[in-house]
Amino acid sequence: MENADIVALFSSLRKANPQPKSELQFHTPFQLLVAVVLSAQSTDVGVNRVTPALFAAAPAARDMVDLGEKNIADLIRSLGLFHSKARHILALSRRLLEHCQGEVPDDRAFLESLPGVGRKTANVVLNVCFGHPTLAVDTHVFRLARRLGLSQGKTPTAVEKDLMKKIPQEFMQHAHHWLILHGRYVCTARKPRCSTCGIETWCKKNI
Repeated sequence: MENADIVALFSSLRKANPQPKSELQFHTPFQLLVAVVLSAQSTDVGVNRVTPALFAAAPAARDMVDLGEKNIADLIRSLGLFHSKARHILALSRRLLEHCQGEVPDDRAFLESLPGVGRKTANVVLNVCFGHPTLAVDTHVFRLARRLGLSQGKTPTAVEKDLMKKIPQEFMQHAHHWLILHGRYVCTARKPRCSTCGIETWCKKNI
């Protein structure tokens, strides 16, 4: 895709939604970190069903450690992989207490070293909580990047690198949210709503 088309595409997304936000419900960086860990192979809707009770019981890292793995698991039981997620949340809470006084740091390397946290999760936290122009590639972003001709990368990391190179800096802060929301509600995987798509002009329909 030519640079002028990329600018036009993201200008259209920005006009439709100037300030996109994560649909996960949270009040602190710690809570966002936990919510994103919980979102692995689960929907935001599903995560938002369990986090109110979880965060009421354990709003911060110290509380999460005190809550314990079994109680965490009981509160997130409706999510897939809830046993491993409970272990990860307990372990990352302990690490945060040991190294950061329970606070989530503005530090990619440290975030990616936490149990249950990979590059995508770190990118979300760095973007939403600390304002970094990062780009989290989930299944929606991966699919749309290929459909729009922004990347033909075969891995999330490859797609992320392509997008970071091609998307102009003025759009980077919100780029992944625009793509996620468009993929979630308009350009869906099974039945894309092309008749209501504001960026169909640039769609390559190549997948």
